[in-house]
Amino acid sequence: MSFMSYRAAESSSLKDIYAGLPLINNERLKFDSATPFVPSYVKGNVTRASDPTQAYASRVEGRQLLLDNPPRESKAKKEREEKRAKRASQRARRTAGVITKQEARQSGFWKLRKEETKFALFVPLHSLWLGYMTELLSLSSPPTGTESNPTVAMPSSAGMHAKLIKADFHGAIITVRKSKNPCLVGLSGIVVHETENAFKVITQRDQLKLIPKQNSVFVFAVPLYATAALPPHSTTSPTVRTVLDMPHIEFELYGNHFCYRAAERAGRKFKHKETIEL
Repeated sequence: MSFMSYRAAESSSLKDIYAGLPLINNERLKFDSATPFVPSYVKGNVTRASDPTQAYASRVEGRQLLLDNPPRESKAKKEREEKRAKRASQRARRTAGVITKQEARQSGFWKLRKEETKFALFVPLHSLWLGYMTELLSLSSPPTGTESNPTVAMPSSAGMHAKLIKADFHGAIITVRKSKNPCLVGLSGIVVHETENAFKVITQRDQLKLIPKQNSVFVFAVPLYATAALPPHSTTSPTVRTVLDMPHIEFELYGNHFCYRAAERAGRKFKHKETIEL
């Protein structure tokens, strides 16, 4: 067969794409407003329903049906939006002067230099804490020297528990009374930083110590009477006045029940629990 005759045979087998639709069941398909395609197609293919017309009217007619899954947002675009929102929130915090724990840790905000770990430098902080306790516990004025029994004005310690458990302990003097680690027993100092699981204190020997709350029992002192702001420590004066040098009440603090940050304790409801001896 020659090339020309092959092309002629091939062209004769091609069909006209513009020809009319073939007959189905001796009927030509017609699409018009009187007989739309969708109702006819659905009714013709619904074989399990006893009444295809009713099934079409109740499930399909007048409803918007998604024939394909909607396009999803790209992962890269979603990550860009999250980074943009994160930068906006960080910018807002910086404007308001608020930093996160991670930013404080990276900037060394809670790290003290060796020349800053001095007990005398934090005595003014302890003085502020005493004034804070005076307002929080509504302490009364100290009795005059003419009274024979000054302990009559002693406040009720039972009413202090609910307030002290939610109080801020930055500036308080705490002492380790019991601990599973015997090296920590007797350690005492001013709290300069409280975290969820530890106290960071400055001892009277000008040492910075990190004391874990877990498996430890602490004791701290609260002034018995209202105290005025203590004078700032003078380098020429060898004496330093703290809460231990005035009438005070001591409370025990169980570290296993106190593993919360100061901000979380303020709005937390504590329940009475049995104390487990160490």
